[in-house]
Amino acid sequence: MASPPDTSKLDRYNSYIRRVNSTKLLNASSKLLFRATLLIALLLILLFTLNYPPVADHASSPHLHTTSNFNFLSSAFVGGGSAWEKQIRHSATPRRPNGFSVLVTGAGGFVGSHCSLALKKRGDGVLGLDNFNTYYDPTLKRSRQAMLLKHQIFIVEGDLNDDKLLRKLFDVVPFTHVLHLAAQAGVRYAMQNPQSYVASNIAGFVSLLEVCKSVNPQPAIVWASSSSVYGLNTQNPFSESHRTDQPASLYAATKKAGEEIAHTYNHIYGLSLTGLRFFTVYGPWGRPDMAYFFFTKDILQGKPVNIYQTVDDKEVARDFTYIDDIVKGCLGALDTAEKSTGSGGKKKAPAQLRVYNLGNTSPVPVGKLVSILESLLSVKAKKHVIKMPRNGDVPYTHANVSLALKDFGYKPTTDLATGLRKFVKWYVNYYGIESRVKKETKNVAEDSD
Repeated sequence: MASPPDTSKLDRYNSYIRRVNSTKLLNASSKLLFRATLLIALLLILLFTLNYPPVADHASSPHLHTTSNFNFLSSAFVGGGSAWEKQIRHSATPRRPNGFSVLVTGAGGFVGSHCSLALKKRGDGVLGLDNFNTYYDPTLKRSRQAMLLKHQIFIVEGDLNDDKLLRKLFDVVPFTHVLHLAAQAGVRYAMQNPQSYVASNIAGFVSLLEVCKSVNPQPAIVWASSSSVYGLNTQNPFSESHRTDQPASLYAATKKAGEEIAHTYNHIYGLSLTGLRFFTVYGPWGRPDMAYFFFTKDILQGKPVNIYQTVDDKEVARDFTYIDDIVKGCLGALDTAEKSTGSGGKKKAPAQLRVYNLGNTSPVPVGKLVSILESLLSVKAKKHVIKMPRNGDVPYTHANVSLALKDFGYKPTTDLATGLRKFVKWYVNYYGIESRVKKETKNVAEDSD
């Protein structure tokens, strides 16, 4: 009888093969785990770096702060990012012969968004710069951004004091003009946060001029000053030749400082600079901190509306200027701005230096403004007449625009009633309260029967 086969050698061989395979699998798994861990660590480091950039790179103006959140539009792409650069070039490239390439600072703001759109529609290239800060509801700024994006206007989210970012933008695009509208606005807020005005309206302006002086070619610069520079001036209407050395607010003082800084950079470096003194701008897509805007909100919500009077019982009045008129003035200033004369940071010849009033030339009492809003909203306001507090406001503004008329044909055409009608139409549509206004209009009509 045959003996059973000897399987011991076969078993030892199979055991050896299993150990070899297990070792190979363990080694492969270890390598895969190591590589995955390394990749995850690198990704975490990258995300941390982008989310929390060095403070020194982004400390700056309240109107143009870079947010702490990671942002694909921000200076995270400085030094790289072909898609980012391509989008910038596309936005800034003019579509008409001899068109401008304009950097608009504060493009997410009220005046900035309107000017950006007007420039783009006529065929100029426009690149925006803003930060969408929380001085007022940033949702409104984001809505403006979305509107501009539909017209292929790209806004870089960044900081005026971020020198690296600014220089990168000028490396990518040889801007012919800068429309500098970024600023910390508001007279009253200066009493709460004075440093923000210095950081934005002075340091931010200097930072921008430092870059503009050194690039080649130097751009022509049109920038927003303010009617607030007239301060305690009592001559009417306000003219560019009137004294502006008595500011009534810190905001006014920083804007006056801006005018002096502009003179300095024009004198030393040959920068072409045009300052525009805006008078109480209003209209669709406006600023919620302005009286006409929050009066509309308060009237609809049934809240009291404060109407200021002077210490001698006179009505406070403003030269309310509709946004379309202001835009025409800004574009007129850009169209007549001469080229800067410097090169390599050195002045080669005298350069243009101008300052203009942009107003409506027709002051209207604030009480009249409220009456117009009551009529448009068909809601009676709860008026509360009080003395004007000492918060930096002035009792009266009135623009003489004859110089702007002579130099670039500036002529406002929109009266307050017409402008407010357009604003209210936008307001009730944007905030989705048309049905409520119609309902209240119907109730008022029934009450009068």
